[in-house]
Amino acid sequence: MEFQHKPVMLNEVIDSLKIRPEGTYVDGTLGGAGHSSQIARRLSGEGRLFGFDQDAAAIEAATRRLEPYKDRVSIIRSNYSEMRERLSELGVRSADGILLDLGVSSYQLDDAQRGFSYRADAPLDMRMDQRQKLSAREVVNGYSIEELTRVIREYGEERFARNIAKHITAEREKKPIETTGELISIIKAAIPAKAREGGGHPAKRTFQAIRIEVNRELDVLSDSLDGMIDLLADGGRICVITFHSLEDRIVKEAFRRNENPCTCPPEFPVCVCGKKSKGHVITRKPIIPSEEETEENPRSKSAKLRVFERTII
Repeated sequence: MEFQHKPVMLNEVIDSLKIRPEGTYVDGTLGGAGHSSQIARRLSGEGRLFGFDQDAAAIEAATRRLEPYKDRVSIIRSNYSEMRERLSELGVRSADGILLDLGVSSYQLDDAQRGFSYRADAPLDMRMDQRQKLSAREVVNGYSIEELTRVIREYGEERFARNIAKHITAEREKKPIETTGELISIIKAAIPAKAREGGGHPAKRTFQAIRIEVNRELDVLSDSLDGMIDLLADGGRICVITFHSLEDRIVKEAFRRNENPCTCPPEFPVCVCGKKSKGHVITRKPIIPSEEETEENPRSKSAKLRVFERTII
């Protein structure tokens, strides 16, 4: 399968990054290089782009797509959580712009064998980095009923989380749950028929929850944002595209905290904690795709773009 990826809010991202031809930019979620190819195109021979991805198929596709710009592009197979360390190894101390386009790519969803989609029967997997051991199969068959309930409730915001977990644990006692099709049937049986009407695919929330757990998506995001803001040069910007409320909440809170880190009680007349602002939030409200874009690319519908600009005093 060809790695197809329609870059979400491409023009908005390019505008927000304020690309300088001689600048240094980092795409923490390279994918098929839809955004990166347009960033690289705007760089001169003095500019640099570093692309991170943990998916081998993405690395292969991005390498092909970025071939015309190979003199100014470096591709690194790694999670963006290791961005600062890996860039430091290459002698890079700061960046003028960082991009994160979170979530699952169209390729990963459309390749049934990856096990991300609830629209095809395939082995339970959902690993973005297929070198790691933990997969959806281990989560579904190995987690306790309490752990499954927590994952499905917290990461899927699924109100029937407990019942779904009970059905999963009951079914796996008969035999291991091996495929997405088996899991979908179990989820459907656990959700009352009336609740399934008009609410989208009944497995959507549970699949999202298991995928987030397998790839530690929210933990990685939460643990990485402060460090990426510290990596920015003066005037540098970080742009983050999220696709569900849990991600967006983490980004919004991290940006707010870095803009106003003061922990002094509100009744204090002056700040005494000594924590200084690292910059300011550009997007008081998130940028969302145009109506035209959501019609052309329905998967962009839930996307939100938030932007933070670094100020070094």
